[in-house]
Amino acid sequence: MAYALLKGMKATRGAISPVLAERGLHPGQDLMLSALWREDGVSQAELVARLGIEAPTVSKALQRLEKVGYVRREAGRGRSRRVYLTEKGHALRRPVEQAWRNADRRLSRRLGGEDMATLRRILSRLTQE
Repeated sequence: MAYALLKGMKATRGAISPVLAERGLHPGQDLMLSALWREDGVSQAELVARLGIEAPTVSKALQRLEKVGYVRREAGRGRSRRVYLTEKGHALRRPVEQAWRNADRRLSRRLGGEDMATLRRILSRLTQE
């Protein structure tokens, strides 16, 4: 089952990756940006918790996003750092979310409405904490 989920994820990522690559994004960075589109100005520690990714991975991804001008980091309280989207980072939202919708449509064509609804429910249960 886990193998099938990974294969399915990889197939979906294949539809999204070209859009990300055109914008200098690596797979997974879109998820970090999505968290910031929902709530800008969160701490790096909050991103780690929300995304379930190791702190060094988040730090490295943020360095890359900062280097290309999509985010900026500012000192917070104590040793914390807060992460903010730049205008360029906000502008990515429309094309990235469109790529996700296109991937959803591709899945829908393969699965059909009832299977998509079932898959959505199952994936929702799997990702609840």
